[in-house]
Amino acid sequence: MTQLDSRNLNRREVTTELPHVVIVAGGKGVRLRPYTTVIPKPLVPIGDRYSILEIVMLQLAQCGFKRATLAIGHLGHLIRAYVGDGSQWGLEVDYAEERSPLGTVGPALMVLENLPDHFLLMNGDILTDMNYADLLKFHIESDAPLTVATNERVHQVDFGVLDIQDGRITSFTEKPPLTYTVSMGVYAMSKRHLENYTKGLPYGFDEIMYDLINKGMYPQSYPFDGYWLDIGRPDDYDRANEEFEIMAPRLLRGVR
Repeated sequence: MTQLDSRNLNRREVTTELPHVVIVAGGKGVRLRPYTTVIPKPLVPIGDRYSILEIVMLQLAQCGFKRATLAIGHLGHLIRAYVGDGSQWGLEVDYAEERSPLGTVGPALMVLENLPDHFLLMNGDILTDMNYADLLKFHIESDAPLTVATNERVHQVDFGVLDIQDGRITSFTEKPPLTYTVSMGVYAMSKRHLENYTKGLPYGFDEIMYDLINKGMYPQSYPFDGYWLDIGRPDDYDRANEEFEIMAPRLLRGVR
């Protein structure tokens, strides 16, 4: 049961709806242990001044968002104590408390009746200078059932790569870079496309994607080539702390 209690950041007036975001902040943060043994992942520090969640809240307010729902679970009482009602950032914050894990999309289904026709859903451990309001505007204009913020990642292969046909090597590439498109963990969604899913059941992002694609209701990509790190990954978390002083002016425009 639920208990309710670039596209860069300087573009703001982009939608006629009161912008609302659902932030998934209930995970255990296993990959960041031992940090997350006593601190929920969204509250891990970035630099020496901010938590990742505070950066996200400041950015959302700067982009014109007014309301946020935090889906909490693991160490959720600490997130409640830290965020409160959100007024310190000019936001109205309420909570959806997960008694058991509901995946990425499940928490949104629990509060669906309280959401506007179009809203954002995002992980609570994202560090980016993307304009969240521009993503929502893009989604509304595309009329897609789901819009996924996407980013290109390059992986350097450490081996020579072979093409083999009938047992013979037909080509060879020495340690090629592989470029692939990934989900950033930030989504724009339309309420009407979620109403047929069962409230209270866990739904991962992957399940919704498979279902929409199988129905021929193809999600939209929102390509973003700016700054983005997944703080749930130890390498990205270390990089965020190393780069924060340099990146802070881009991440926190207008914040003193």
